[in-house]
Amino acid sequence: MKRIDLILAIFLAGISIGTAQEPLTTLREIAALSRDQAARRPTVEFEATVTYSYLPGQDMNLQDGDSAIRAHVEKDYGVVPGDRVLVRGVVEPSFLSYIHPTSITFLHHGELPKAVPANFSDLVHTQLNCRLVRVRGTVRAADVVASSDLPTGRLQLLTGQGYVDVQVDTHEADALRSLLDAQVEITGAAGRLFDAKRQQTGAKLKVRSLADIKILKSADASPWSLPTTSLGDIVAAYNVHDLSQRIRIHGTITYYVPGIAAVLENGNSSLWIATQTEEPLQIGDAADAIGFPGTDGLHLSLVHAEIRDTHTPAPVTPTIANWNQLASWSHNSLEGHEYDLASIEGRVISEVREAIQDEYVLTTSDGRLFTAIFHHPPAPASVPAMRDVPLGSTIRVTGICVVLGSTPLNGEAPFNILLRSFDDITVVAQPPWLNAQHISLIAAWLLIGALLLGARGWFLERKVRREIGSLAYVEQRRGRILESINSSEPLAEIVERVTELVSVRLNGAPCWCQVADGATLGNRPQQLASASLRTVEYPIAARTGPPLGTICAAFYAGTKPTAIEREALAMGAGLATLAIETSRLYSDLVRRSEFDVLTNVQNRFAMEKTLDAMIHNARQTASVFAMIFIDLNEFKQVNDLHGHLVGDLYLQEVAQRMTQQLRPSDTLARVGGDEFAVLVPDVRNRAEVDEIAMRLEACFADPFAGEGYVLRGSASIGLALYPEDANTADSLLSTADAAMYMAKYTKKRRDSMAESDQEVAPQRSR
Repeated sequence: MKRIDLILAIFLAGISIGTAQEPLTTLREIAALSRDQAARRPTVEFEATVTYSYLPGQDMNLQDGDSAIRAHVEKDYGVVPGDRVLVRGVVEPSFLSYIHPTSITFLHHGELPKAVPANFSDLVHTQLNCRLVRVRGTVRAADVVASSDLPTGRLQLLTGQGYVDVQVDTHEADALRSLLDAQVEITGAAGRLFDAKRQQTGAKLKVRSLADIKILKSADASPWSLPTTSLGDIVAAYNVHDLSQRIRIHGTITYYVPGIAAVLENGNSSLWIATQTEEPLQIGDAADAIGFPGTDGLHLSLVHAEIRDTHTPAPVTPTIANWNQLASWSHNSLEGHEYDLASIEGRVISEVREAIQDEYVLTTSDGRLFTAIFHHPPAPASVPAMRDVPLGSTIRVTGICVVLGSTPLNGEAPFNILLRSFDDITVVAQPPWLNAQHISLIAAWLLIGALLLGARGWFLERKVRREIGSLAYVEQRRGRILESINSSEPLAEIVERVTELVSVRLNGAPCWCQVADGATLGNRPQQLASASLRTVEYPIAARTGPPLGTICAAFYAGTKPTAIEREALAMGAGLATLAIETSRLYSDLVRRSEFDVLTNVQNRFAMEKTLDAMIHNARQTASVFAMIFIDLNEFKQVNDLHGHLVGDLYLQEVAQRMTQQLRPSDTLARVGGDEFAVLVPDVRNRAEVDEIAMRLEACFADPFAGEGYVLRGSASIGLALYPEDANTADSLLSTADAAMYMAKYTKKRRDSMAESDQEVAPQRSR
């Protein structure tokens, strides 16, 4: 008998289970499920057409006839809008129920359902939820919103009755912004916006691509071409056409700040009331409020509101919650706690009194932070003294939970607790004696003791550390001075830095340097002759020859000489010696590299630099200059007959005579053993250069006389004009050289013919 009963029970249970798990097969009956029915998570198996699919967002819309629903997919089934599919899965409860598919099977591709014309009022009601619709309006905002998956476009569409939030699956920011101020018709899947308490806050559309946006009328002009409006005049462009209807709500007053806001709570719903009412309202009383709906897409409120207290007590029991419950914002959560009267425990880590509010920063046992805030009553009401809660105390705070920012409806959102009075604070546990404050005091006393014990040693080491620091600083600056000397920086700057270094070593005593036959550099006191100063001098020795100058320092007359004075001045003198001799050596090397040692005129290297500069200047100013090339005739015979010493003296005399024939702006250079060149800037014509060439040739007319010799010299001269004869340095030099050789050849031929004439003349006379 017992076995029969057991078998019968198992059979009936199987029938019951089979009946309970029978899947729903039409989308119409699935979409008609109530929230309680959806909470049982019934299984489904139905056919429908895909109207929207966005895999990165795990989002899909399905429609069959005039019924539609959203599916949350977790993998790519390879279907696109227009595909007819077979869906198996379960119903999940949320703000609006949706399908969690276990499989989606492609049947065939067909046409999309016909999009239904809709306005804002249609979208915020249930009959068009998730269906394919067409909405007309004006684009007021266009942006790309970054996400953890892929960027998504977001439009704010102004319709005749309100704003519709449009999600466009694109990251083409320029294309989206080109829609600003355009009148458009958008085809997409209808949806609604909710807050964490299942309260509807707006309407939205989900659009697969920009192709689903039809421009009815483009903007008259680009918004970026609008004239600039002064910041003080922008209110002139403000215009509101508000058709919102005034509504009346009822609930219990759970929070009130006169002239600012109140909160009414009724059952599982609570609402923020923005009001200027300043009449006394009793927290805990039932009240009516009238006003207009307000929403930013995530938070719902009542604005421009008035409140009337019924003076009927209707106390609300605060929700005992933890941090996760108050911070949780999720589609899967059937209840949120925004604006609810809630109670939560935490440990006080900071408390601050500000001008308009008092703040207590608390942390939970797992390290999560939140803030309890008490807003001061508006003037002229007196502000109560801030309740002093010892840091580290564990307290329970009761107040209104306010979520911060525009947190998306998935994840955790920071929140504050708004206190109604300081009675909303209950101390649960006092801070332990060994807390951070006491530990800090103990550490402070131990530190003071350590400082006292170490004071004597610190004072003894202070002088040594100061001396070491000074020496290190001096050595660092000395190294920089040596680098400056090696870099051939200006001598005056280096010597001044040397005097500054010596002054630092002498604890700020004035120091200066008198360079032999030169300037006085450094900080030389004006009252040096006064009896109040004592002067110490140290010679700047040269490696050979007389001193290069003197380095000096001045001290108060009452001080006594110390060894460090001479040590510092000796260091400065050594650096000054190195700087002065290096500078002179560098100057001598520069001169040797640019001037001919024998004749003291420029050499070929310097002449070529000057020639390049003159060509650059002539191109800039469209000016003319000339080059004269000079070759000494029969110079080899001078060396052969009289020796190289006489030849050198002859070259020196030639250079001196030619220099006297030139203008100050002209440049004479020795470019070879017996070759010279002259650069003549800013000439007007060839005749002017010919005149200079004739003077140069004439300077050889007088004999060259020296110790035991008399020479008669001459030169062959050629010239070239820039840019008439040549326009580059090489071609100019070649042209002048060729002209010189032509002159030399002509002169030799003329002299040869003259000699022939002299030989023929005596024969004719006979």
